[in-house]
Amino acid sequence: MMKKPELLAPAGNLEKMKMALLYGADAVYLGGKLYGLRALGGNFTREELREAVGFAHKLKKKVYVTVNIFPHNSDLRGLPDYLRYLQEIGVDALLVADLGVFMMARECIPDMELHISTQANNTNWATVNAWHALGAKRVVLAREMSLKEVREIREKTSADLEMFVHGAMCISYSGRCLLSNYFTGRDSNRGSCAQSCRWKYALVEETRPGKYFPIEEDERGTYIMNSKDMCLLPHIADVIESGVESLKIEGRMKSVHYAASVVRAYRLAIDAYFEDPAHFKVQQEWLDELEKVSHRPYTTGFYYHQPTADDQLYGTSSYQQTSEFIGLVRDYDTTTQYATVEQRNNMKIGQEIEVFQPNAPLYRQVLSDMLDEEGNPIAVAPHAQQIVKIRMDKPVEPYTILRRDIPAKA
Repeated sequence: MMKKPELLAPAGNLEKMKMALLYGADAVYLGGKLYGLRALGGNFTREELREAVGFAHKLKKKVYVTVNIFPHNSDLRGLPDYLRYLQEIGVDALLVADLGVFMMARECIPDMELHISTQANNTNWATVNAWHALGAKRVVLAREMSLKEVREIREKTSADLEMFVHGAMCISYSGRCLLSNYFTGRDSNRGSCAQSCRWKYALVEETRPGKYFPIEEDERGTYIMNSKDMCLLPHIADVIESGVESLKIEGRMKSVHYAASVVRAYRLAIDAYFEDPAHFKVQQEWLDELEKVSHRPYTTGFYYHQPTADDQLYGTSSYQQTSEFIGLVRDYDTTTQYATVEQRNNMKIGQEIEVFQPNAPLYRQVLSDMLDEEGNPIAVAPHAQQIVKIRMDKPVEPYTILRRDIPAKA
């Protein structure tokens, strides 16, 4: 029997981590305040790291911590102490990219499971086997890999393999980029990427400063390095059958809504495949779920072919989505049928909303009865994170997401 792969989700903060696990992730990857590649992603204090590990382990799930910067000498100060702290609180594995950090971890915390980050540019079986021989348990494959290449690596290594299946693509090989450093002084390889590849560019000739020439025939300029987002859910059977141990979702800087919705779609797809592989079929409702969150148009990246112009977005760097996150259920009173909700976007009486739960089917209802914290009837909840009570048509569980459709543009 083929082993069911782990579903690994991003967690930019404690709330996103809880949502990812409750909506179906088997494990999460997250970063502390130092040593990770998402310095602007919120991240976790030492106390929050301890709480995260405790929450996950109660659910019998795992936490992996990123220590995957390419450090300069100054970055190494305090690293041994931090590594020992991660072992003390029970972190399940570390993600590293730098050989020096890897060897330091092997020396300081020899019992810790080590995973090799995609930042290490793992594109062939020889590299995977080399890391495995040094003591790595798992290697994260570069996004720039085809299905054929993944299958060949699987045949030639006994290391666990992890691959990205969903999220943003990087214009540079596995994130090894100097653009951000050059333009802004923020080093992407030390956690501070400014996403310079998403900017709009034009040409300037040195003798005519201030005279901007479009790179193609478009007066708005062009986004020459702006990739579409990866989405392999329509091909999840191929992914599973390639034999990788972990399927990874990108997006530690994305929203709570993103964490819950993307995880839930992939959870349902993976489980459905293993219930009946011979008759498995991708369901439209899973694909619809991925359209509800903020994203760029989707592509399969390098998985089936070398990317072409169709895999890039030249006219805009904006996102699209079909649904808007408006509230998060904190509690539900079975007697009164009121849910206590934290507002995340303007909501008002008369709107039709969708109720999206961790462990129950979607349903829709009209907002017909809403109270403020003092129990007074209100028609609208306009204030950010305002606490309101809403009468629900059906029972709901904590961490349920309330959302509304975004009207299609004419």
